[in-house]
Amino acid sequence: MKLYLDACCLNRPFDDQRQPRVRLEAEAISLILQKLHQHEWEWVGSEVLVYELGQTVDAERRERLLLLAGQSHQVIAITEKILKRAETLETAGFDSYDAIHLASAEQAKVDVFLTTDDNIQKVAKRSKEALPFLIENPVRWLEEVLK
Repeated sequence: MKLYLDACCLNRPFDDQRQPRVRLEAEAISLILQKLHQHEWEWVGSEVLVYELGQTVDAERRERLLLLAGQSHQVIAITEKILKRAETLETAGFDSYDAIHLASAEQAKVDVFLTTDDNIQKVAKRSKEALPFLIENPVRWLEEVLK
């Protein structure tokens, strides 16, 4: 199974863990990362993900995020085809960064795109036919997969 974790997912373990939702999502992502490192699933990243993580203001956090992202099994390069597809996804309501992430994930033929961003999930539910893969919160997805 191929997974794409967006920047929100990779940031979650470094967010303030005092909020129950943040702590639960961080735990789910940690478990997912463990399974990815054990090669139970394939981890797909992208150039846009690396670029976005590279914009992190806090230098220590940025370094940790880039090291983490560097462990993905595959990195999708940004191509003209991906940018054109992203434009189409923007018309469906996704913001520009999210659209490029989604187009990259589609190019890699992922099975699931994991995000903690409620807006991406909301737009995805309205546009189910726009993408050939599941877009889900890591906690909900992991609950289903581990049943």
